[in-house]
Amino acid sequence: MSRAFTREEDSEKAIADIGERPVSEHRNLVTENGLAMIDANLAALREDLAEAEREGNRERIALVSRDLRYWASRRETAELSVPEADSDVVRFGMTVSIEDEDGHSKTWKIVGEDEADPSKGTISHVSPMAVALFGKGVGDTAVVNGKEWEIAALKVG
Repeated sequence: MSRAFTREEDSEKAIADIGERPVSEHRNLVTENGLAMIDANLAALREDLAEAEREGNRERIALVSRDLRYWASRRETAELSVPEADSDVVRFGMTVSIEDEDGHSKTWKIVGEDEADPSKGTISHVSPMAVALFGKGVGDTAVVNGKEWEIAALKVG
């Protein structure tokens, strides 16, 4: 068999083996920014797909198509959730400032899974910290990984 046929078969196998991106089983709650991020990803991927198709790049078409299916699914299941302006307990979409017993403080905005980035101050609504904080108000404590945190402040938005 020619090496050209072998390479083509290997390429076909690689394309077939990319698999799907896993989709969370949790509710797909999103903030307004999260919904805009999903829409931006979809628009960029549609452009990427058109370019890959013009180039005839089958591997890139397969990868972009997979990501497009993921983001289309996330857009389809997105549930926009905006906290009530006068809420006095932790809810999705709120910014929460917490302090530990040693006086170390953290501030997190609770967002959807796809927009969560702890290095930028956002955590997923299904993270252990967010789950421990939900429904609690200023002065209440939450225990995460054996460490106690007191809610110091809440901010909507």
